[in-house]
Amino acid sequence: MVRLPFRDRTEAGRVLAEAMASYAGRPDLLVLGLPRGGVVVAYEVARALGAPLDVLIVRKLGRPGQEELAMGAIASGGIRVMNPQVAAWVPPSEIEAVIEREAQELRRRELAYRGDRPPPELAGRSLVLVDDGLATGATMRAAVQAVRQRAPAEVVVAVPVAPPDTVALLATEADAVVCPATPEPFFGIGQWYEDFSQTTDAEVRELLARARSGSD
Repeated sequence: MVRLPFRDRTEAGRVLAEAMASYAGRPDLLVLGLPRGGVVVAYEVARALGAPLDVLIVRKLGRPGQEELAMGAIASGGIRVMNPQVAAWVPPSEIEAVIEREAQELRRRELAYRGDRPPPELAGRSLVLVDDGLATGATMRAAVQAVRQRAPAEVVVAVPVAPPDTVALLATEADAVVCPATPEPFFGIGQWYEDFSQTTDAEVRELLARARSGSD
């Protein structure tokens, strides 16, 4: 039985890692945290499973005037996925403007988090996509669709907490979903954390550096 709320993302990551014990030691495993908060959770998962850690930066492409409606998404490694049903009603010039704006932010984050290191090779790997929780799951769905384009062997979604219907939805798109807490009613991810303060770019960089060096 998972105790809620989690103290913070570090505790949530340790709880999630326990739920993923069967994945430990697999040589093809790669843990990808969704910045920013997901990286804190992913660090604990990667450390417990003995797997490398990197980031997967995903930027939603919001429809102009209805930004909450996703036309598609772009992700680390030059990945782009589009939702034709939504994008069909937007002039191509406006779509390209949105893509360029979000691509600038993606490049900023890539530089901030990865520096000049190239994105990891995803083909043939078992990928664990980690965030600090899911609400609608829109960003994670985009992440799954994005990495599928790089021919991984397996895509696993791993989050500490999410509503049951969102877990069920992701289970139809990922090969597996690991989520130790599925409380109801669910009004937002932050309600399940005592400390849900914003993670900084500096914290993300520090965790990635610690993971690369193998230091605790």
